[in-house]
Amino acid sequence: MTSGSSEKPVVHSDSPRGRSEHATFEHISSTANDTVKLLKSLDRKKARSESGLFLAEGARLAEEALNNGWLPAYALAGVGALERPQTSDLLARMKKAGARVLTASEKVLVSVSRKDNPQTVITAFKQRVTSLSDFPSDGIRRWVALYEVRDPGNLGTVVRTSDAAGVDGVILIGQTCDPFSVEAVRATMGSLFAMPIAEASFEEFNAWRKSAGARMVAASMRGTHAHDKADYGQRNVVLMGNEQSGLPPAVEAECDELVRIPMMGKADSLNLASAASVMIYEVWRGRSYAGART
Repeated sequence: MTSGSSEKPVVHSDSPRGRSEHATFEHISSTANDTVKLLKSLDRKKARSESGLFLAEGARLAEEALNNGWLPAYALAGVGALERPQTSDLLARMKKAGARVLTASEKVLVSVSRKDNPQTVITAFKQRVTSLSDFPSDGIRRWVALYEVRDPGNLGTVVRTSDAAGVDGVILIGQTCDPFSVEAVRATMGSLFAMPIAEASFEEFNAWRKSAGARMVAASMRGTHAHDKADYGQRNVVLMGNEQSGLPPAVEAECDELVRIPMMGKADSLNLASAASVMIYEVWRGRSYAGART
């Protein structure tokens, strides 16, 4: 038994819905518990790299993950969460699937989330990174690549937009921020669990996209024409650069086209995530929004 975990189990009953089965969850009230220490450490990139785990906060993200085939290694829930049938059923589903589900005191939740008003469900998952070679490259394909993007909010928003527009994968190039940081995961609003993510050097990425027959179109201040005039082809990669410095000249030289997003007002640029959204949706518009929900 780990330190600080001597509390008696909490029993969840499904009887309000007329079912007889019960789920019993281990309860933790001490921040000295080894599992709590592990989960708390996941706000640091070094700990995420060493453990291979990352945190997702909230019952909604946990349900999105489970529905997309992601089973948490750990699920930590406030005792009050058991009073909500939908949340208690979610915890029971995770336990039945093999996750270690624990209930926790408010003090423990605050410690792990580092917030005074934490979510009532916090889950930890194994990281998944897709190899470029695992991306299908037949037929019509659309990818998004981010070159050394540093803001986790931007990264997460681009993943969410890519998911919404049916992109086949997001590729992180070079020293891009960690897609598994709490901030990035939160910004994806669950799309992290639906969108394949790969990591590569620019050289590896460029060799792969050429072998896949994908045109590379980048948004750039040096773009020669508007983004809606580009030839995106059957397979393409929308490439977005660093928030401050954009793309290096050597990277731009490898692109098939450099485009600009027309602007009218006094703003001299768009936020990276906003600019990426414009580009991503333009590519999809060129396919008449094929596959869109009705």
